[in-house]
Amino acid sequence: MDEKERQTNGFQQPESQQIPPTVPEETQPNELNIDENVGGTTHLSDEMEEPSVVAKLEAELAEYKDKYLRLAAEFDNYKKRTAKERLEWMQTAGKEVIVSLLDVLDDFDRAIQQMETAKDIESLKSGVMLIYNKFKSILQAKGLKEMETLHAHFNPELHEAISEVPAPNEQLKGKVLDYVQKGYLLNDKIIRHAKVVVGK
Repeated sequence: MDEKERQTNGFQQPESQQIPPTVPEETQPNELNIDENVGGTTHLSDEMEEPSVVAKLEAELAEYKDKYLRLAAEFDNYKKRTAKERLEWMQTAGKEVIVSLLDVLDDFDRAIQQMETAKDIESLKSGVMLIYNKFKSILQAKGLKEMETLHAHFNPELHEAISEVPAPNEQLKGKVLDYVQKGYLLNDKIIRHAKVVVGK
């Protein structure tokens, strides 16, 4: 029995069971989130004008990572450069002193030649003393200083006691009576302790 027969026969289908009329597909919304009749949904399809927080953090992270890598590379280059400079300095540290002592070496060569034919011992001695004083003055100009040891109070920071002997008098007790090897300072820093004999 079709719809017309039901209506003509007085038979009406209840509204709850009535089939709603179909809506053409072209009139249905393609996406639920752009239904203008539904509040708060149209913005979901809009393009975001500003980058999200995550994008900002990722950009900052990339920037900091780049800065870190550059800084690490610069520091590595600095270490390599300073290591090379230090090696070069160590290899040539004594160059200045050695060059200044070459004149003394030349004087010794001449003195040795004179010794083979020299008959005047006194002139030979004076020549050797001149070379010695020249050598000593060059070292002093470079900052070398001899420790004042004899009759000084024994100082374990400066002196190395190799023996103790009875002091000839009370004033010399605990003082340096003699030395076996001189001590030296270079620019006021100890480079060799004096080996001394101490009175007791």
